[in-house]
Amino acid sequence: MITGDRIFGLVVILVALAYVASAAQIQTSFLSDPVGSKTFPYIIGTIAAICGLYMVIRPDKDPEWPDLPTLGRLAVALLALIAYAYMLKPMGFLIPTAIVAAILSYQISPRPLPAILAGLGLSAGLYVIFKFLLGLSLTGLPKAIMG
Repeated sequence: MITGDRIFGLVVILVALAYVASAAQIQTSFLSDPVGSKTFPYIIGTIAAICGLYMVIRPDKDPEWPDLPTLGRLAVALLALIAYAYMLKPMGFLIPTAIVAAILSYQISPRPLPAILAGLGLSAGLYVIFKFLLGLSLTGLPKAIMG
C-alpha cells in the first residue's frame, strides 16, 4: 500500500542520491582532509538514503497528521529558516542567528523574554564555537557596521 511515509521515503532517497551525485563532482586535492569536502557529503547522503529506505520498508501504521495550528507553526519555522539562509551573508552570523533562534525558541515555549535570551545566548555561543574552536571564517556582524 502506498502511504505518505513511503512517498516521503522515496523522495528522501532521490534527494540523497542527487546529493551524493553532486558530491562526486567536487574536485579535491591530493593533500585534502580524509573526511573533507567529498567524504562528508557521501556520509550524509548515505545516512539519508538509509533513513529513506527505512521509511519505505516500515512506514508508520497509523500516522497522525498535525492539526492546523501546528502546521502554521511549522510554516513559520520553515519561513524563518529560509529567511535565515538569505540573511546570513549580508547581515553576518550574530544578528540573523539571534533572531531565528529567538523565533524558534518562542515556538517551543511562548515566553518572550526567555526566547530572546535563548536567541542571544545561542547566537553568541555558536559564534564562539564556530569561529574560535572550529576555526570557521564567519563574519560576526554586517560589513557596514564593521567598517
